[in-house]
Amino acid sequence: MSGDGSVLHTTAVIKEAVQTLRDGGLVAFPTETVYGLGADAKNPEAIKQIFTVKGRPSNHPLIVHLAAPDKFDEAQVDWVPVLAPWVRDLSEDALKLIQAFWPGPLTLVFKKDKSVLNELTGGQDTVAIRAPAHPIAQELLRRFKGGVVAPSANRFGKVSPTSAADVRSEFEDILDLMILDGGDCEVGIESTIIDLSSGDHPILLRPGLITPGEIFSKTGIKVYLPSELGSIKQNSDTPRVSGSLRAHYAPTTSLRMYAPGRVLDALSEFPDIKSRVAVAVWDSDSSLGEDGHPSVHFEEVIVPSDSATFASRLYRSLRDLDQQGWDLILYPEPPAGEEWDGVRDRLQRACFGSGPSSSSHDKS
Repeated sequence: MSGDGSVLHTTAVIKEAVQTLRDGGLVAFPTETVYGLGADAKNPEAIKQIFTVKGRPSNHPLIVHLAAPDKFDEAQVDWVPVLAPWVRDLSEDALKLIQAFWPGPLTLVFKKDKSVLNELTGGQDTVAIRAPAHPIAQELLRRFKGGVVAPSANRFGKVSPTSAADVRSEFEDILDLMILDGGDCEVGIESTIIDLSSGDHPILLRPGLITPGEIFSKTGIKVYLPSELGSIKQNSDTPRVSGSLRAHYAPTTSLRMYAPGRVLDALSEFPDIKSRVAVAVWDSDSSLGEDGHPSVHFEEVIVPSDSATFASRLYRSLRDLDQQGWDLILYPEPPAGEEWDGVRDRLQRACFGSGPSSSSHDKS
């Protein structure tokens, strides 16, 4: 956590944030993944306010954030009382995943307890839950003593915020929005989402930092991809979750991916965009050079070839490039391998939703 975050992390500020949540207000706060826009998960009016402020369709479910039990550094922590008010039943697998990865960037989808508000589940009978690892998020949740729904603190469909300044620029018009500053987010992309609601097979609904391979090696639990379960479970049964729209995480500047060594091919697909192009290149690659395209002004942006570092800087880079007035942003296609699946997923959705007219296909 960066210095500026810890200075502001005073008891008085957290108490004010807790009171704001209790009064039905919104509080933006840092998690290890991205900044969330939080509201009391038991307050229907506060939840509606989140949808209004974000411009998010109300049939989109939200993730409930919970505090870890007070003694969560012990070997065996009892998470059951924490989850009991929210979920209908807790399987052995669920408890294994929780013991291994909470607090952390893993969201689990359960059949919901009947008391869970329809406003936060998008009318579904499932609820998505995680315990964030960021110390400020944990402190806020512990003092609040309840669940907080918190989608990313940005306008619907746009690039998620990874610093307090991002949140401020996203909601400049909401002057009284309380924002807890916890420095830059370490993980940088949203949590992995696993569906446990069907009872038979854990299913990966959104890739993230925690991969099926890591889950298997730490817990012995096999997580399936929806495509692997085609015959076993029809996709129509799969719960809707955050970040599953085709267009999402998108900059206003047109964004495209290029295959290794194919920058010029990517440019030739845009005959009308010939002026200023930002090209992200791997730190391990040699320089592109400008040969062959005299009408284009290239600027190279170096991106890390390590998947975790790439993820932690992805939204920061997209936001910065979006504000620099390029005509086109080109990103290299991430390499094969499940550790890249999370950023590949975000980049594909960002490309699809990008460009000045992105508001028109947000709805698709």
